[in-house]
Amino acid sequence: MARPKAKAKTAAKPRTRPAGKRRASSRAKSPARAARTRAKARPKHAFTVSHHREDDFQTGLRRYAQYRDLGMNRATGGMVQAHVIRFVSPCRPEEVSKRHYHDVDFQMVYVLKGWIKTELAGQGAHVMRAGSCWIQPPRIEHVVLDYSDDCEVLEIVLPADFDTVELGS
Repeated sequence: MARPKAKAKTAAKPRTRPAGKRRASSRAKSPARAARTRAKARPKHAFTVSHHREDDFQTGLRRYAQYRDLGMNRATGGMVQAHVIRFVSPCRPEEVSKRHYHDVDFQMVYVLKGWIKTELAGQGAHVMRAGSCWIQPPRIEHVVLDYSDDCEVLEIVLPADFDTVELGS
């Protein structure tokens, strides 16, 4: 079957836009450009380095843990908190097994040494060993059940300043 001939094209009239409206350029749609724009709104990051020193471990949020601040809070203008958590032995479940959650946007935990057993709402109990890494979704209820005498984890949290809400056992 033959196709009808296409009509001859005529020059298109320029379209007019309402005052104040600009045509979006293809550059504005670029993911890299969007990321740079978002980055400009964030605090400028400073260089920081943290070398291991035993004296840097301090008691913090929990008595059964010592925290080594890695300096990310100050370096990122409060955007990120990173610390090494060393759990104090021996584990005493009556003290550590308190259900709670953290009011955060992001939380990642990486086991550096030893092991830790934790239970996360809807995920069950898991034993995380050296090399294990997990993300705790924002506000997920969880509880530490047990840990080895040498347990140390790296925790990265956004934002740096966050609340921990205790829910009981």
